[in-house]
Amino acid sequence: MLTKTPYSFFETTAIRPTGWLRRQLEIQAAGLTSRLAEFWPDIRDSAWIGGKADGWERVPYWLDGLIPLAWLLDDEKLQATAKRYIDGILAAQEEDGWICPCEDRGRYDVWAYLLILKVLVVYHRATGDDRIEEAVRRALKCLDWHADGNTLFGWAQTRWYEGLVATLWLYERTGEDWLLQLAAKLRCSGFDWKEFFGKNWPYETVTAKTHWGQFNHVVNNAMMLKGQALYGRISGDPSDAAFGEHAYNTLMRYHGMVTGIFSGDECLDGDSPFQGTELCAVAELMYSFEHLFAASGDAKWGDRLESVAFNAFPATFTPDMNAHQYDQQVNQPWCRFNPKPNFGTNGPEASLFGVEPNYGCCTANMHQGWPKFAESLFMRGEDGIAVLAYAPATLETEVEGVPVQVALDTAYPFRDSIRITVSCPQPVRLRLRLRIPGWCEAPDFGMEGRAEDGFFCIDRTFTGETAWTVTFPMEAKLADRPRQAKALTRGPLVYSLYIKERMEKQHKEGEPWWMENCELYNDSEWRYAFDLADPASLRFEEHEIGQQPFSAEGAGVSVEVPCRPVAWETDGLVPADLPGAPTGEQVILRFIPYGCTLLRMTEMPNLAEK
Repeated sequence: MLTKTPYSFFETTAIRPTGWLRRQLEIQAAGLTSRLAEFWPDIRDSAWIGGKADGWERVPYWLDGLIPLAWLLDDEKLQATAKRYIDGILAAQEEDGWICPCEDRGRYDVWAYLLILKVLVVYHRATGDDRIEEAVRRALKCLDWHADGNTLFGWAQTRWYEGLVATLWLYERTGEDWLLQLAAKLRCSGFDWKEFFGKNWPYETVTAKTHWGQFNHVVNNAMMLKGQALYGRISGDPSDAAFGEHAYNTLMRYHGMVTGIFSGDECLDGDSPFQGTELCAVAELMYSFEHLFAASGDAKWGDRLESVAFNAFPATFTPDMNAHQYDQQVNQPWCRFNPKPNFGTNGPEASLFGVEPNYGCCTANMHQGWPKFAESLFMRGEDGIAVLAYAPATLETEVEGVPVQVALDTAYPFRDSIRITVSCPQPVRLRLRLRIPGWCEAPDFGMEGRAEDGFFCIDRTFTGETAWTVTFPMEAKLADRPRQAKALTRGPLVYSLYIKERMEKQHKEGEPWWMENCELYNDSEWRYAFDLADPASLRFEEHEIGQQPFSAEGAGVSVEVPCRPVAWETDGLVPADLPGAPTGEQVILRFIPYGCTLLRMTEMPNLAEK
C-alpha cells in the first residue's frame, strides 16, 4: 500500500494564471517553447515522430513544459502541437509496450523511457485523454520485464526515481501490486543517493577542474532531492521522507547561492558567486521542491520554491525567452566567450545567450519551470486547499460538490499585498491554508484564523463572494555570504547591481543561425562594494510592471543603494573572488531584482561594516 501525501496537484485546467504570471507564460509561448518545433532538428525532426534526429531525452524534456503551458493558456496552437507529438509517440508504441525509439534495447539507457512516461502523466493531467492510462500500463509492464535482464546504467541509474512518477500514478488508479514491485526494482537497481549523502559524502570540497561525474552532476543532485520522498510512500520509512531536507541543506552548506540554488557548472563547484549553475538544474530544483511539499506539507519548501522561481530561474533568459544561458552566475559582470573559463567542466560558451549554448539539454529542458510553478500555486489537501506560493492566478474547483473559485490578485513578489477572493454560489465549509513566508516577521492575514505548521489556516463557511487583503511586510536585509560578502534581499527577492549590457552576436561560418550565440559586454562599471550602514534606511521605489516582467525596463521595483568603487582584479575574464581596497568616494547605484538582470553584481563586501 501507498502512504497518502498531505497534498496533491490539481488538474492543469483548474488553474488560470492572471496578471504578470499570465504575461510571463505568454512570453514563453511566443519564445523558444513554440519556435523549437519549427527549426531545431532535435524537436522538428525527432525520431520520436518518425524523423532521423535525436530520439532520446530532448522531445520528452520539451513536452514536459510545452504541455502544461498550452493548457494553462488554453492556447489552441500549442495544444495542437502537443497532441501531434503525443499521437505520434502513442502510435509508435510497440506491441509489447516498449515506447522509446531505439534499435538495441539491451544497450539503451532507459532514462528517456522513464522521462516519457512522466510526460504522458503530465499530458493526462492536462487533458484527461483516456488513451494514456493503457499506454502507460503497457509501457511499465514492458519495463518491468526489461528490468529483470537489464539493470539500470548511465543516466537512468542516477535518475531512477523519475520512473516513480508514472508508477505511483498508475498504482493509485489500478492498485496492481506488480507496480510496487517494479518500483522496488528501480530503487534497488538505481544509485543509492540516501547512503551516498551519509558521513562519507565526498563533495564538501570542490573536485579538480574538468573532473566530470554523475554523482556531483548538478542536475542529478537537483532531481534526486525528491526521489526518496516519492519512494517513501512505498517504504513508509521516515528517513526516506526526511532525506530531501538533509540533502538540500548539505548541498547549500558547501555549494549554496543566495538565490536558493547550488552551484554546478556542470558539477558541484563551491560557493563562489563567480561559479555557474546550469539552467536544467534550476528548472529541476523547482520541480523537486513542488513534489517535496506535496509529500511533506512542510511550508519551507514553498519559501525555497519562490526564491528559485523569482530569482535564479528568470535570470538565465533574455526577457523575451528567445535565448538562454547554459550557466548563470550570481556575480556576472559580463558574458563573454572565454577560452579559459572558471567553470568546472563547461566550455567557453556556457555563459553566452543563445538557442543552444554549450550543449542542447537546457534548450529542451528549460520549458517546465514557469508552467509547473503555476500548476503548484494551489495544492489539494485532504480537508481543504493550500496556497503554496503566491502569484496572480485563480483556482476553479469543487468542495463538497459546490463550485468554488479562489483568486489571488497580486503583483507579489514586486509588492507585499495579495487580494484574495473566494467565490461560491451557495454556502460551503472551506479550510484554506495560506503559507506564512519564513522571512516575514509580522504577516497580516486580514481574516480570522490561526497559525498552524507554517500556514495560516482559515476554517469557515463561505457564501457568495468574500474578499480580503493579506499583507507580508518586506524588510531589506544584508544576507551573510561566504568570504565576508553580503547580498541585499527583501522578501523573496534578491537585489543586484544593474549593469548596462551591450549584446554582440557571434558569427559561426558554416553553422545554422541558431548556433550563433550572443556575448554581453558591460557598458557600465561593475567593481563596487556596498557602503550601507543600515539596510532599513533604503527606500524601495515601486514601478508599473512592464510587458516583460523580468527585465531591467519592466522591473516592478528598484532601490538606490550607497556603494563605493573598489579595485577588483581579474585573471583574463575571470574576476577574483574578493576585491581590493576602495578606489573612490561613495556613489548611489540602482539595484533591481536579480531575476530582472542579465549582467549583475550581487554578492559584495560591505565597507560600512567593520
